[in-house]
Amino acid sequence: MQLSEFLDFDAIKSAFPGGSKRSLLQQLAHLAGQRLGLDSAAILASLAERERLGSTGFGQGVALPHGKIQGLTRIYGLFVRLGEPVDFKALDKVPVDLVFLLLSPPEAGAEHLKALAAISRVTRYAPTLEKMRGARSRDALAAVLLGADEREVA
Repeated sequence: MQLSEFLDFDAIKSAFPGGSKRSLLQQLAHLAGQRLGLDSAAILASLAERERLGSTGFGQGVALPHGKIQGLTRIYGLFVRLGEPVDFKALDKVPVDLVFLLLSPPEAGAEHLKALAAISRVTRYAPTLEKMRGARSRDALAAVLLGADEREVA
């Protein structure tokens, strides 16, 4: 699975407000709810439930909050680069500034894991992360993400 199959490129944000981890999750749930026409409170509840199991901040300043959402018919992802890093309680203790939100239907077990793996593949290379941090617009971020996605196919 590739990012281009589930990432909402039109919703990419290049200077998203962060604040606290809780505030960030609320804002992401609100944005996703608007984009999908779903209840943002249900999205937030799913994200919060997953975070209670352990932080989805997986290192190098990257977080991947994710959850299963009733009423969702496909895997959906958003990407935001934060204006100011947020303490996400990541394993490496590095504040997060690059955030991928991933939402899946409850029955999308294998596809959900494939989407998580696609994000992980794109974010494991330091040069890609540097390009993401240096991109100054939504279009520039989309180009970096699509370029990284395409390298994974090659």
